[in-house]
Amino acid sequence: MGRGAPAVLAVWMLFLSLAQANFAPHFFDNGAGSTNGNMALFSLPEDTPVGSHVYTLNGTDPEGDPVSYHISFNPSTRSVFSVDPNLGNITLIEELDREREDEIEAIISISDGLNLVAEKVTILVTDANDEAPRFIQEPYIVQVPEDTASGTSIARVRAVDRDTGSAGSVTYFLKNPHSTKFSVDRHSGVLRLQAGATLDYEKARAHFITVVAKDGGGKLRGADVVLSATTMVTVNVEDVQDMAPVFVGTPYYGYVYEDTLPGSEVLTVVAMDGDRGKPNRVLYSLVNGSDGAFEINETSGAISVMQSPSQLRREVYELHVQVTEVSSAGTPAAQAMVPVTIRIVDLNNHPPTFYGESGPQNRFELSMYEHPPQGEILRGLKITVNDSDQGANAKFNLRLVGPGGIFRVVPQTVLNEAQVTIIVENSAAIDFEKSKVLTFKLLAIEVNTPEKFSSTADVLIQLLDTNDNVPKFTSHYYVARIPENAPGGSNVLAVTAVDPDTGPWGEVKYSIYGSGADLFLIHPSSGIIYTQPWASLDAEATARYNFYVKAEDMEGRYSLAEVFITLLDVNDHYPKFEESVQEKTMVLGTPVKIEATDQDAEEPNNLVDYSITHAEPANVFDINAHTGEIWLKNSIRSLDALHNITPNRDSTWSLEVQAKDRGSPSFSTTALLKIEIVDTEMLSRSPMAAFLMQTKDNPMKAVGVLAGIMAVIVAITVLISTATFWRNKKSNKVQPVRRILRKRPSPAPRSIRIEWLKFRRAKATDKFVLKEAPPNENCNNNSRGSTPPPQAPAPPPPPSAAPSMGQAPWTVPTVSGSLAPQQPQQPSPKPRAVAKRKAMGSPVQSALVSELRQKFEKKNVQSKAYF
Repeated sequence: MGRGAPAVLAVWMLFLSLAQANFAPHFFDNGAGSTNGNMALFSLPEDTPVGSHVYTLNGTDPEGDPVSYHISFNPSTRSVFSVDPNLGNITLIEELDREREDEIEAIISISDGLNLVAEKVTILVTDANDEAPRFIQEPYIVQVPEDTASGTSIARVRAVDRDTGSAGSVTYFLKNPHSTKFSVDRHSGVLRLQAGATLDYEKARAHFITVVAKDGGGKLRGADVVLSATTMVTVNVEDVQDMAPVFVGTPYYGYVYEDTLPGSEVLTVVAMDGDRGKPNRVLYSLVNGSDGAFEINETSGAISVMQSPSQLRREVYELHVQVTEVSSAGTPAAQAMVPVTIRIVDLNNHPPTFYGESGPQNRFELSMYEHPPQGEILRGLKITVNDSDQGANAKFNLRLVGPGGIFRVVPQTVLNEAQVTIIVENSAAIDFEKSKVLTFKLLAIEVNTPEKFSSTADVLIQLLDTNDNVPKFTSHYYVARIPENAPGGSNVLAVTAVDPDTGPWGEVKYSIYGSGADLFLIHPSSGIIYTQPWASLDAEATARYNFYVKAEDMEGRYSLAEVFITLLDVNDHYPKFEESVQEKTMVLGTPVKIEATDQDAEEPNNLVDYSITHAEPANVFDINAHTGEIWLKNSIRSLDALHNITPNRDSTWSLEVQAKDRGSPSFSTTALLKIEIVDTEMLSRSPMAAFLMQTKDNPMKAVGVLAGIMAVIVAITVLISTATFWRNKKSNKVQPVRRILRKRPSPAPRSIRIEWLKFRRAKATDKFVLKEAPPNENCNNNSRGSTPPPQAPAPPPPPSAAPSMGQAPWTVPTVSGSLAPQQPQQPSPKPRAVAKRKAMGSPVQSALVSELRQKFEKKNVQSKAYF
């Protein structure tokens, strides 16, 4: 036991030291493809956007202490990532480019505050299709001979793409393959001349080919993209000697004139090698057709005449010039030939010349009347034109220079000499009033000569006037206004007509006619229209006049214009009332109206204003100045209030009303108006009285109502008679005249039928029973079941007499009787009078029943005579 004590103590001390030790933190190794841990075998695409969360460092501490994360880079490299020390989130802060840096070395560390553990990691940058193909060895310019065989390769283009995989593979194609003679190999980029295609230096000296290089496509930021690049290949075609010489400026024509000297150059032919790139030297020679009269310079191609023109026997020479190429070795090569025409011509040294009767002349004059017949020849002009040259030099054209379309010249083409004739083409344009003188130039100009010699002559035509114009008014319509009080002989307006003709043909005579011209005259020379000396104008009778004026020249040519004359109204009428003394009945609260008319034709002369000039008593009535309506002042609302301000408590008041027009000066008229005022309560008790009161001032209204009632009564009577006739006719069988009709079989049904008819007649008469009803306080006669049918109105009283409330009843005669109106209801009827009135009954009912009874009895008697 003594020897083992130290060993136990040592073990105990080791255990205590281990209990006090702090172990370092460490990263988790989650392997490839994980997005958290220690970034082992971590790769990142190069198109990852900056700011993306790309990885999360993840580790732990054995003691469970919190850990922090860090990342650092070599000082010589850029810092690509940043890390959140607490969460371990790694964020991309710099753009990646695999082509520049395909892997990134970084040091990641984890710490628990006491211990720090660091690890070196390598992040692989994977490729994205972010690089386009790029052509190398630009520019591409090749020289190709024009005789190159089809299918021959002429150049190679090459493009590289730094991406990997399919994104780095490059294929080639042409941008416009259908419009070119070349093709390109998809993989090698070799350009070839297409099969069947040829090059021609003379047609196209250069060709421009656009070649496109395209990669195999790949992902870029999550999308499939294909990138491409283009380059231009210039193919210069080299010339090869394969073309014959070509003449320039064909066809060739030359002229030898009568004064040309021997040895003079006539013309020069020009030829050049058809191969323009490397042309050969050419030589000229005459093959045939010259007959020794012409020679050609073999190097310049100048053709010269070797004889005098007078010695030349032909007018036209057809020469053939041959050109020959000389190769670089000095041997003749390709040849070409061209014809040359040389004409021997007369010298054009004489211009056309105009002649008159006395020799050369450049001015011709003529007088003629305007508007000659179409196609007339100006025989007063004697003109001849001549050109002394011969052949084509003597051919020239004639034309008139001046106002177009008036004359034409004959002939238009002349050879040597001709008589000139001028013919009228447009007769209407030859107008003295438009132009008294017509001036033209007669032009003769050579046709087929290079000199185009010409000459002119002036043609002056004096026009004489004829009576070819109609006098024309300055306007189709003339409008004038004149006051209606203008005295006779007053000027109204002046009309003007112009005749462009001169002398007596241009003198105009005026006259007027028409239904409205009776009150007016016109001066035959000046055109002044004035009123008749005895004329008295009245705008109220006729406010407007219209008639026609006529302008006529000495030969009867004339034109018309219409004249409209309006009379201006003058205030020459006083306002007039229908009667100077008028009587009106005013229902309390309802206005009455007085009216005056002014016979003036226009406003404001015929506008009337009304006013009360005198009233007894005053301050009782108001009047509307424009309509003439008169009403009681608002303070007077009952007859009692009105009687209180009237000393004698009258019910009739007198007013003096003035009607004044608005003309200048103004006229006025007064009328005496007597107004009788009644209360609405009395009218409400008796509808008949109300009606009589309302129609007192309008008798025609009462007549109309009376006529309407009579028409209704007649219509009802006719309907009853017609119904009775058709009923009896249906009950009787009408037989032919020669047949003896039997009598009715039994009288019993007849008596029953008569009793039934009596019963029906009694019901028919009930429609005409007039029953009195108590007065309606609202004066509403339209309510059903409570008011009697409308009463017949009383005939209107004379205008000057006031209505009397106690007149005897009147009747309206009808076909079947008379209709009597009710008696006006008294304010307080006695019971005895009422009973007596009920006992008497309605006279209308009695009359209708009596008449219907007589008619039915008469029908009954007639029906007994049954055939």
